[in-house]
Amino acid sequence: MLFVFIVLGVPAALVGIPWSALRGDFSTMYHWGMGTIRLGLRAAGVKVRLVGTENIPAGRSCIFMSNHVSNMDPPVLLPSLPGMNSVFLKKSLMKIPLLGTAMRMGKFVPVSRGHSREEAIQSVEAAKDALAHGLNIMVFPEGTRSPDGKLLPFKKGAFFLAADTGAPIVPVIISGTTGMMPKGSLKVVPGVAEVRFLPVVEPADYTSREELMTAVRGAMEQVLGKRAPAG
Repeated sequence: MLFVFIVLGVPAALVGIPWSALRGDFSTMYHWGMGTIRLGLRAAGVKVRLVGTENIPAGRSCIFMSNHVSNMDPPVLLPSLPGMNSVFLKKSLMKIPLLGTAMRMGKFVPVSRGHSREEAIQSVEAAKDALAHGLNIMVFPEGTRSPDGKLLPFKKGAFFLAADTGAPIVPVIISGTTGMMPKGSLKVVPGVAEVRFLPVVEPADYTSREELMTAVRGAMEQVLGKRAPAG
């Protein structure tokens, strides 16, 4: 998988980044990137099964909120989402050569691990800009991987974003990735990952961000409680 990412991804970035900058259009570069990820997954023997795609609202920029159990979650989830998608990610990743440039062009949203209110506001404003340009937002509201598959406490930033913009939230449950890339290893174990889209949650139906967060968490926990821990 990493071999495919390097052999195809680096040349695509070297050509696509300046070309996209000249055209002022990142869409081609984005689709090249998603295609490279899909080929990498296929080379590693990882298959992805999508469930509940009918729950994704058509013609609206959405906020996809997923549980997080493995480093394999982002490459499995991102190409599974419709349209073009921005992502909440660690600010340090923006410093990676080529990849960081591509992520900035794609309006990915850097998030600091600190507790600065100013930086949190900047992240939400950047995400608002991405939504306003027709992108979806993908976020892991737990902020980090769960060690046992149970949901960790949610960060509030994405719920401020949803409440302020009215963008629909699509809760997502990803399973099957836990054993694909053991913690501390780059080895990928073949298998089937499932991405399940749950019914949309409309921010306008709730009177506070706390109620909205409780509704999203409840929907996700209900599904997680019905299945055995993913392996």
